[in-house]
Amino acid sequence: MFTKIFAVSAMAALIGMPAAAQEEMPLIGVVKNESCGCCGGWIARMQEEGFRVEAENLSYEELYDIKVSRGLSEELMSCHTASVAGYTVEGHVPAADIRRLLALAPDAIGIATPGMPLGSPGMGDGRVEAEPYQVFLVLRDGSREVFSSYPGA
Repeated sequence: MFTKIFAVSAMAALIGMPAAAQEEMPLIGVVKNESCGCCGGWIARMQEEGFRVEAENLSYEELYDIKVSRGLSEELMSCHTASVAGYTVEGHVPAADIRRLLALAPDAIGIATPGMPLGSPGMGDGRVEAEPYQVFLVLRDGSREVFSSYPGA
């Protein structure tokens, strides 16, 4: 009887625990410019979602060179660039999309949220009316396809 109660209690605790606490999340390495405040907002959101994050400040020229070297076209670029598990994550991508990318493990460069859409993680965080935006899967040949769409408010 005690074993059954313990098993049910343990299962309930796991269900109630955030997914991030149930498994170790991979490290996200972020390169950004020191003067960009929204990058810090995105980093804080990723940490709230359970990701471990390390950030490095670079000049705008260094950032641009990294984006180009990773195969990102100018229309896909945003203010910060991240790396996680061998993928590039460009801009204000939601944590759910990063988790989905890692689960699917596609043969791709990574995912990108172009620009800095209001309402995306780090860009207003519920204090502004969200605008519609898309997250793109960036394929190795440089092409892209819609990975997720967010309708806005």
